[in-house]
Amino acid sequence: MRTGARPFTSRRSRALTRIVGLLAAPAVLALAGCAQAPAPDQAPALAAPAAPADMSWLPQAREISQTVPPRLLAVLQEEIARGGFGGAVEVCRDKAPALARAASEQTGWQIRRVSLRERNPRAIPDAWERAALEDFDRRAAARESAATLERAEVVMEGGQVVRRYIRALPTMELCVNCHGRPERLNPAAAARIRQLYPADRAVGYQVGEIRGAITLKRAVAAAN
Repeated sequence: MRTGARPFTSRRSRALTRIVGLLAAPAVLALAGCAQAPAPDQAPALAAPAAPADMSWLPQAREISQTVPPRLLAVLQEEIARGGFGGAVEVCRDKAPALARAASEQTGWQIRRVSLRERNPRAIPDAWERAALEDFDRRAAARESAATLERAEVVMEGGQVVRRYIRALPTMELCVNCHGRPERLNPAAAARIRQLYPADRAVGYQVGEIRGAITLKRAVAAAN
């Protein structure tokens, strides 16, 4: 009897083994699929975060921008007291660039005045300055004070990292004698402007409006 039982037990064991194998196969394949690492070309690309620009230079640029205009104003007031507004036009033409050059030599920054409606051709803004001035005008139209408007950025120019700063220059009461509406211009100043700047565009301003800006520029390599 024991001899006859062996074939039955063997057949039953083999059948159970096949059933277990068939049931287990999908689970093994599923586990193998979950464990498989994604192909390198299918892995999501993660962009490295951009490093924040170093703006530690901003206080210095802001301070420099606030020193040149008062110096020019003092020179203009002296000339007006001595010879009137006619002579002040020439002083502004000659002294303003000279003061900017002197400040540039002392500080290492390139300094100049620019305007969207220039009088001196050397005051024509570049693309970055123009964008800033246009933004200043929009903000001033939204009732922001012109005296508070500024922009500071680190930009790439010609493959070089450059620090740039610009600050709006509002029109003061004294300025309308040479930059105000035509009917408000000082007669002597108006006559001298026609002689020196036949293509002048720097008139029509009212007190408080943005007449232009003082702008500073410095390459990072030269700033250390």
